Amino acid sequence: MSVSASTIKGTSASLDAEQIRVTGIVQGVGFRPNVWRLANELSLVGDVINDSQGVVINVWGQAETINCFIKKLKDDVPPLARIDLITRTALDIQQVPDEFSIKASKQNSIQTHVTPDAAVCTECMADTLDPFGRRYRYALTNCTHCGPRFSIVEAIPYDRKNTSMKAFEQCDECTEEYQGPENRRFHAQPNACYMCGPTIKLERVDGNPSCMETLTQLDDVDAACTVLQNGGILAVKGIGGFHLACDATNAETVQRLRDAKQRYKKPFALMARDTDVIKRYALITEHEAVLLRSAEAPIVVLQKTTLPPPGIKREFGAVEGERENDLIAIADDVAPGQDSLGFMLPYTPMHHLMLRRMNRPIIFTSGNRSDEPQVISNEDVANRLGDIVEYVLWHDRDIVNRVDDSVVRIVKDKPRLLRRARGYAPAPIPLPPGFEDAPELLAMGSELKNTFCLIKNGNAILSQHIGDVENAMTYEDYKNNLSLYENLYEHVPSKIIIDAHPEYLSSKYGKQIAEEKQLDLLTVQHHHAHIASCMAENNYPLNGPAVLGVALDGLGFGDDDTLWGGEFLLADYIGYERLGTFKPTAMLGGTMAMREPWRNTFAHLMAELGWSELKMNFAEL
Repeated sequence: MSVSASTIKGTSASLDAEQIRVTGIVQGVGFRPNVWRLANELSLVGDVINDSQGVVINVWGQAETINCFIKKLKDDVPPLARIDLITRTALDIQQVPDEFSIKASKQNSIQTHVTPDAAVCTECMADTLDPFGRRYRYALTNCTHCGPRFSIVEAIPYDRKNTSMKAFEQCDECTEEYQGPENRRFHAQPNACYMCGPTIKLERVDGNPSCMETLTQLDDVDAACTVLQNGGILAVKGIGGFHLACDATNAETVQRLRDAKQRYKKPFALMARDTDVIKRYALITEHEAVLLRSAEAPIVVLQKTTLPPPGIKREFGAVEGERENDLIAIADDVAPGQDSLGFMLPYTPMHHLMLRRMNRPIIFTSGNRSDEPQVISNEDVANRLGDIVEYVLWHDRDIVNRVDDSVVRIVKDKPRLLRRARGYAPAPIPLPPGFEDAPELLAMGSELKNTFCLIKNGNAILSQHIGDVENAMTYEDYKNNLSLYENLYEHVPSKIIIDAHPEYLSSKYGKQIAEEKQLDLLTVQHHHAHIASCMAENNYPLNGPAVLGVALDGLGFGDDDTLWGGEFLLADYIGYERLGTFKPTAMLGGTMAMREPWRNTFAHLMAELGWSELKMNFAEL
């Protein structure tokens, strides 16, 4: 409605008053300060506040100006925010405030979404590299637009006292930044500096003293670079866990890492200082470059390039930097038998500082042994990684929630997630039309490469990549994460959804939860679940006609109590008709056939051709 006011920021006018509700990822991402800034730019008055559904804006001004404000709100979204819906209603309030203000969140308001961790922003890297700034070379610099989020959350709401940063009281200068709405560190919960924040150290993993002067003239992070250049294997504490790092061009070190990690064939992920270094070893399209530099900063699978003929001399380079023209081949054992490489760029100030003198790629793989969960605590490094690494670069900000690196491949100019974790999880995924009123559900996931899913408010809240729950440590991590998500989202499921395979640990645990909480239990056939997820990913509506789905993902327990695989289903979200399938064959090696698809190919050829014909026609196999 229109209300009268004698002046509004010096302008005599007949004013409109509106309440604007914004839902999406709009809490803990600098959204309210952005609203405050835009309102002041347009001389609007009112207030903005968080509530249980998102953000509420009460605003007074001329109708044309409010419309302009809404447009700017949509166009100028903070880097980590996502607007799902804006609704506008007239305000029936006569009293016009004197200014635009940010109100404290309501006591009963719930953090609507927990924000994923984000790569360091350009401004924070500039702060870190500014020799005259108070955060010069502070390797844990962050702001509202970047840094740790989900990995440090212990409970809701997302306030410093509910994160692992509660152990660090802010100094006066950081407090001033935290309290200033015009500052990009306004309400940045991990905000810190040298004076008050976590500290970074490079130490020998065996506890023996080391002479830092022989490694660097700068600081511990720079010394870590020297360890890598000298052929060492290093444990590095990042945002969501520890990584194992070494020079990717040092064949001897790479082999040593493979043996110690007990990872004999699977490719290692790589990190490089910048895209110029990556381009020496892989092709990068424009879409891939954008993805590498994004706030999500995933591992991007890239096409490997062909290097010049061998005979390239190894050069470690001087302390001040390496020779730019040295082109050193990546060791064959980094990605044996592969025509692609998985690269990521530095996504924390620590990574950037560590690689500033490193003119070649490093292996940057999860800090664990094969099939175990990634190490996240300082105390576990010596026990679980002590016989792999010589040095550890760590800090004393606790990692609360383990988050692996995400893996993405660009297919036809679109990103396809191969592993959804850091940077993406636990951001909610809006479900297709028809699911708006879906009840709260908990889907337990499968046995291998597990993720679980919460359904709430028309969204799928998919966990980060958990791993293979057949591993005892991963199974405990799985159960801990289920409890965490339940608490973070105040999720009360009406049904528990499990895979139809009765022996999956995730299925057994789902049954246990259903019995303990007296909830309905629903089983879903494995391949039908894959097809339904493809439908949802493509925003296929709930009431759409059945589709022909082809699921070629491994084995699944069938309706006839046998193992199915290679399924052709006529399916919708509710059910399916089995149209066709591959002929059943023996699983050579049992469960190994699920991990090594060549075994299934061989079994099918044997069943169809027999050994004599197979040997005669396909001897090279």
